[in-house]
Amino acid sequence: MKYIERVLAELNKKYADQPEFLQAAREVLDSIAPAVEKNEAVYERNAILERIVEPDRQIQFKIPWVDDNGNAHVNIGYRVQFNNSIGPYKGGIRLHPSVNPSIMKFLGFEQVFKNSLTGLPIGGAKGGSDFDPKGKSDREVMAFCQSFMTELYKYIGADVDVPAGDIGTGAREIGYFYGQFKRIRGVYEGVFTGKGLSYGGSLARKEATGYGLLYMTDELMKDHGDTLEGKTVVISGAGNVAIYAAEKATQLGAKVVTLSDSTGWVYDKNGIDLALVKDIKEVRRARISEYVKVHTDAVYTEGKGVWSVPCDIALPCATQNELLEDDAKMLVANGCKAVCEGANMPTSLEATKILMEGGVMFVPGKAANAGGVATSALEMSQNSERLSWSFEEVDEKLHGIMKNIYKNISTTAKKYGVEGNYVVGANIAGFEKVVDAMLAHGIC
Repeated sequence: MKYIERVLAELNKKYADQPEFLQAAREVLDSIAPAVEKNEAVYERNAILERIVEPDRQIQFKIPWVDDNGNAHVNIGYRVQFNNSIGPYKGGIRLHPSVNPSIMKFLGFEQVFKNSLTGLPIGGAKGGSDFDPKGKSDREVMAFCQSFMTELYKYIGADVDVPAGDIGTGAREIGYFYGQFKRIRGVYEGVFTGKGLSYGGSLARKEATGYGLLYMTDELMKDHGDTLEGKTVVISGAGNVAIYAAEKATQLGAKVVTLSDSTGWVYDKNGIDLALVKDIKEVRRARISEYVKVHTDAVYTEGKGVWSVPCDIALPCATQNELLEDDAKMLVANGCKAVCEGANMPTSLEATKILMEGGVMFVPGKAANAGGVATSALEMSQNSERLSWSFEEVDEKLHGIMKNIYKNISTTAKKYGVEGNYVVGANIAGFEKVVDAMLAHGIC
């Protein structure tokens, strides 16, 4: 049995109850086979794969908090510190009822390679809780966040582990997390990114993942003799990533016709009204169905269906495994040219295969959505220097990072004889940098 297959078999046996993590591990290990085969003896002797698929540590804790009616609740908190070979752990905190150990491990594992691709000195981690901030008052969210941080503070720090936002964790939650950390530790340091501008946050951080996704998509199109100008784009989601991906796509001359949330999706043939969406989602925190009350010629549909709309470019920006086999078949049949992932692993392995075999250019999330964590690392740099850069400075650095990521994954794919396979290119490029550091550090 080959080294990779042996490691995957061991993982399947040990973690049969963690399907998301196993999916991520197989996707990475299968695609890095050409790099592993070139160095199999060295990697196996040093147990590189066994070490890279196991987190350095997994922290789980209870989070007791009291609601506005005086009733106590208990949620579960997690932090998975996966690999710090190239820098301090870095990764978001997700607050969503679906959060469990499998999802935390899959996200942390992906984060290792994504952070490596940025070219910046940051390792991979992820955290979160099954707490749902939707429908909670500000006081209830504060009570939860303070209880969460009362446990997590022991394990994080500016040079140890720097969390950030994710699904369910926006400016409000980060503010409460940071305030409690500062209160307990008595230090003012850049231990969180995505902070408010008044206390060490970076301009362009909110826009970064969505903007970076479009900078990547733009590079992809240019490299294939095409452009975003005049293209029809479908986007899933209606959070930060989706909203600012739509904004940058529009700025680059494309027309975005869909957005969605957990209840349904909206199609506007005239192009999505972003000012209205920002009011609905960022101000009122309402459902996307509110859109059609203003634009009566738009269509709202409950449930899934974004990928049924004919398009040139599809950008999944909501959550994991939202683009499945039948969705991929519809995109291929409708002549979609490119799929770039704005969310983490939104496309199933089967759907990815269908897209690539159908001639659709596909860029995985660890490359395409790396703009968010890249800008988080830029925020860390600003905090360390006690400086604040302009929006234009940060955006320019972000654009440069995304261009370099595209060049890196494209060059790596060509190097291993699979030109145009950006999954292989991204995974090998991210893997090789981490492994070089692991080998240099010895067995640890």
